[in-house]
Amino acid sequence: MSDTPTAAPRRRSGLFASTMVVSVMTLLSRVLGLVRDVVVARMLGVSAGTDAFFVAFRIPNFLRRLFAEGAFNQAFVPVLSEYKERGSQAAVRHLIDRVAGTLGSALLLVTVLGVVGAPLLIGLFAPGFGDDPLQRALAVEMLRLTFPYLFFISLTAFAGAILNAWGRFAVPAFTPVLLNLCMIGAALLLAPLFAPERMAVALAWGVLAAGVAQLLFQLPFLARLSLVPRPKIDTRDEGVVKIMKLMAPALFGVSVSQINLLLDTVLATLLETGSPTWLYYSDRLVELPLGIFGIAIATVILPNLSRLHAGDTPEAFARTLDWGIRLVVLVGLPAAAALAVISTPLLATLFHYGEFSVSDVAHSAASLQAYAFGLLAFMLIKVLAPGFFARQDTRTPVRIGVIALVANMVFNLILVWHLRHVGLALATALSAWLNAGLLWRGLQRDGVYQAAAGWWAFLVRVLVATLAMGLGIHYLASLTGVWFDGSALVRAGWLALVVIAGMAIYLLVLLVMGFKPRHLRRSPL
Repeated sequence: MSDTPTAAPRRRSGLFASTMVVSVMTLLSRVLGLVRDVVVARMLGVSAGTDAFFVAFRIPNFLRRLFAEGAFNQAFVPVLSEYKERGSQAAVRHLIDRVAGTLGSALLLVTVLGVVGAPLLIGLFAPGFGDDPLQRALAVEMLRLTFPYLFFISLTAFAGAILNAWGRFAVPAFTPVLLNLCMIGAALLLAPLFAPERMAVALAWGVLAAGVAQLLFQLPFLARLSLVPRPKIDTRDEGVVKIMKLMAPALFGVSVSQINLLLDTVLATLLETGSPTWLYYSDRLVELPLGIFGIAIATVILPNLSRLHAGDTPEAFARTLDWGIRLVVLVGLPAAAALAVISTPLLATLFHYGEFSVSDVAHSAASLQAYAFGLLAFMLIKVLAPGFFARQDTRTPVRIGVIALVANMVFNLILVWHLRHVGLALATALSAWLNAGLLWRGLQRDGVYQAAAGWWAFLVRVLVATLAMGLGIHYLASLTGVWFDGSALVRAGWLALVVIAGMAIYLLVLLVMGFKPRHLRRSPL
């Protein structure tokens, strides 16, 4: 049954509203994340200890994005949506209980192996730490504290996927706030209790506490839906088997960018001290628009695409996908340009305090500009990949993911020797563009997506508005020299002025060129 003419705009309006809810909640989390990074940079600076922590945190965080928010989420949500659309409440509960038991037992085993094998993992993912016994020992100790985070946060993502399928997007989007609060508390209250060379260990304790808090936070909201799982291990259940089959190839398909970032970390440990930390802070700023908009759109669009596929409405499926792509371009292009143009003012305003030096700002700004080149591609992947996963096609993204991963390795080896840590960031950006381009071509080849009318006019508007914004913020940022010498308040004031002016220029040029706000809610734009 196809959508009626009035139902489709109403549905896309609902998609826009849901996306805004997730974006607002994610914005709160990301702002607190920046506060967290400012506190950590001021308290700990850039050192062997911070390098060790960021490696120890990235390993379980990478696995979390790979298994929980990556492959598992993309395999679980379409199957859950199918049960919800075509089955009974009892069948849905049956699926949830068995997935919870099977997933939980697998996560427990992986967690135990990770804690026991921490020295091996550090040797594998941070080979450069072998030259410093103290740094290696710190990394192993912190990995044993952070690895259990994988268990708790993966179950949290499982609970969040259920809530998203029932349209409760705000709660899962708010949950990451707890991680930032726990880490801020650990940096301010717990870190001073440690010896100077061991202060970063406090952050690892904060990560562990956050994992527990995030899982407990989700449970009352599941209880309101009468969907709190009663875990039962059943690897032969039809739904569990289907999810596992979909999940196996999805391990690469949706998480190539995360694998690329982890490879960057491995190679960065072989470079000069500070390289992993510089990459971390530049990546954090790229994650801000990616999380607020890219991941928010993907979070909302996947269950809706899954529902439309289950309901056999291909035209509505294509229109919804087109809406997501246009919204990503509308936000991602100016965000990437802004990060590249004012990278130094951003990093100086946020992190140039205490132990974070002018040199650290310069090195981080260089890698931020390289990452910014790939921001739009990162965001497009988040929207294009659900076009495959919603149709329970995980094999195609796998093939594309392998191609992008191999390309990233080649780019790394070519660029790292001359550009050092900046080359690692640029390689990640280039492979992301390759990934996004192949996903786009695959959707068009399958006849699932065709660009709706008005794309060229829309793209010209966005490009002209982005160019005007970039010139404007570059001029404003160059008017003052407060970025390294001014107080935190003065720097923040100037940065706010530059950012607000840039947004105003962008929106004004769009409006002058004929773009209407209602275009965000209806198709074609």
